[in-house]
Amino acid sequence: MIELTTPSDHMREILDRMRAVMGREGEVSPDPGGNPSDDDGPATAQETLGDLQQSELAADIDMLDIDQQHELVALMWVGRGDFSASEWAEAMALAAERHDGPTARYLLSHPRVADQIASGLEDLGHDHVLQDGIY
Repeated sequence: MIELTTPSDHMREILDRMRAVMGREGEVSPDPGGNPSDDDGPATAQETLGDLQQSELAADIDMLDIDQQHELVALMWVGRGDFSASEWAEAMALAAERHDGPTARYLLSHPRVADQIASGLEDLGHDHVLQDGIY
């Protein structure tokens, strides 16, 4: 099993928070009911300017140490099939090489990021991180 620097409980918390934020994507707005006073407002939660939940998650990801940020990116790549578990070192090296902006912005731009990271964890033998079986 490949050693990760991100503690299991912290990884689980990040995945839970990603799922909460990303789960709102693609929501369908209910019928506004014809109230002209609020028809121009945001239709769904993800359209709310200054989304604190997403902003806090992004800040927490970007405050991780650089190796942990690279792990999240490499885990996503392994989970979506860009790399195999045996190519972990290459995935980490590429994550470090391509790191040129906020990691959270990159990760949260992928709608299935939590599922892909979870799959990457399983591929690397860290399914204990996903102990509650939800992932």
